Amino acid sequence: MKFVVKNKSGENVINLMREIGYHFQGINKEKEELTFTRSLGPNNYPRFHIYLKENKKTGEIFINLHLDQKKPIYKGAPAHAGEYEGKVVEAEVKRIKQILKR
Repeated sequence: MKFVVKNKSGENVINLMREIGYHFQGINKEKEELTFTRSLGPNNYPRFHIYLKENKKTGEIFINLHLDQKKPIYKGAPAHAGEYEGKVVEAEVKRIKQILKR
């Protein structure tokens, strides 16, 4: 699910995401995206997975969120059982928006 929030605090986006429970995974320089995850299970799955872009001039944070239900089956395969909508994803979007609204 894609949505946009404002970085009202001006905080570094990596620190901001840590504050809401997400772990920094890396940078996709080609797409200019940062990736973050928040585990819901004991073995890192299921987990929320975020691709994030930031417009520092406007303070807008563009988030693309999905829920990974399980690890990719084949080594090196990007395919996963990702959910981009539904009640769990909507609840997480609402949680993120409420926290970042402060």
